[in-house]
This record gives sequence, C-alpha cells and structure tokens, in this order.
Amino acid sequence: MTSSQGSAGRWSDLDRPPLNAPALRHALVLPDGLWTSLDVVESTGSTNTDLAARADALPEGAVLVAEEQTSGRGRLDRAWTAPARSGLFLSVLLKPDVPVHRWGWLPLLTGVAAATGLSKAAGADLTLKWPNDLLVRVAGEERKTGGILAERAGADGVVVGLGLNVSLRPDELPVPAAGSLLLADAVSTDRDTLLRAVLRSLEQWYGAWVRAGGDPAASGLLAAYEERCATLGRRVRAELPGERKLEGEAVGVDGDGRLVVATEGGGTEAVAAGDIVHLRAAG
Repeated sequence: MTSSQGSAGRWSDLDRPPLNAPALRHALVLPDGLWTSLDVVESTGSTNTDLAARADALPEGAVLVAEEQTSGRGRLDRAWTAPARSGLFLSVLLKPDVPVHRWGWLPLLTGVAAATGLSKAAGADLTLKWPNDLLVRVAGEERKTGGILAERAGADGVVVGLGLNVSLRPDELPVPAAGSLLLADAVSTDRDTLLRAVLRSLEQWYGAWVRAGGDPAASGLLAAYEERCATLGRRVRAELPGERKLEGEAVGVDGDGRLVVATEGGGTEAVAAGDIVHLRAAG
C-alpha cells in the first residue's frame, strides 16, 4: 500500500496509535495455535514481498504486519494507497497440506475469515466481491475497503496479504469508490482489536478447510462464501486475460473457487481469473 505521507513519528497522529506488538503476540502466538510468530514493522515496501523472501526459512503461521507500506500491491500489480497507521496491512505464511488445485480457495477463505471476524469486532456489515475484495456500505453506496493477494512462496508455501482501510477519512481516499470502516460507521476502529479478530477467524476457517482436505463444501467454506458474496445474483462483466470480455449473471462459485457466469446463450462459463465489474446494483 503506497502512502502519500511519511511517518513523522510513532505518535504523529493521536487518532492513530501504533499497534501493540507484545500484546498481539501474547494473544495470538500460542503453543498449539496456527500463528508461530508475529512481527510489526513501522514501514516496509510490501509485507508480501518481505515474507515471501523468507518463506523457506520460516514455519507456517508467520505473520508480518506493517504500520505503513510504501510499495503495496493488489491484484494485477495495482497500487493501494493509505496513510500510515490508517489500516491493517499484513501478510501471513501458510503451507497447506491439501491438494494444490484447492489452493485457489485461499483468497476466498481469507475474505470469509476477514469479513466474519470484522463484522463482529467492528460492527460493520462486510460483503465480498469475487475474488478478493472486501466491501462496505458508505451512505448506502457499495465501497471497496480491503483487498487480498495470495502468492506462491518458496517450495511449499503461500503468502496471503490483506490490506484493509480502517480509519481513512473522506479527504484521504485514494479513489472515490474506496471506503473505510470509519466511513461505514463501524463501532470500533481499534486496530489491535480488529487484527486479533481477523487472525483468530482466519485460524478457525483455515483449520476447518485443511481438516477437510481443502474441500470447500465439507469445510463449510463454500456456503459461507456464497452467503457473503455480493457478486452472486448480479449481472457482471468479466474482463479476462487476453482482452476478452464476458457478460452474464453470476450464478455460483464452483469447487475450485471459480466464478460461474450464466451467459445469454443459455450456457455457463467458469471464470478463474480476471476483473469483475458489477453491472447491476445489489437487490
């Protein structure tokens, strides 16, 4: 996430205190838990890049959090901008013992975990845009408040990055379509509380998914994703690799995490990668 302002000190913005790293480690890094380490850095280029570079040397469950990112990336190498300490910018290292063809569910799983954890901790209703966006409503308008990026790392790992706008004010939004938990009238924007909620929820969903051998239906993940997915039931345009476009109604998510689109000719097509544009407002 690219910041337009530098950090002028840990307490330069009293409304945005720094994360309490020792307390977070005490609460989350437990002997029998998924999370094996948790580091908070004041500033870095990209938590995904940093964690991926150490993937082979680290055990599963390493967590890296940055107060500010200067070269953060979303899907398709898009920049994501946010002032220091205005959000949650983190990456986790996972080494799932499930068939590799199921690994495509990890961004969707992270979305479900983040949305369910944040809905409880922040009191905001978050929904998911396939495949990797977190949405909130600001004055009745659907806005993107977060994104997820999963990348292969090392011999057997995946680094999953999550960026979430927490306290961005209207004049700080990178684009008009962006939002934040603050603008969505969240009951809490305490980042320590929110980070604990996200990581605990992710640990629960990831554990259930791994125990089910990566089966999204048996783990309950498929049903949970469909329940929170704002893309389903809407007319969409899929902008696919090779400059191909596909329009139709998003009718489901298949067992490999692909979006199933019903076309005007009466058939269906499963979309594995691409940008999705919602053409019809949610009903």
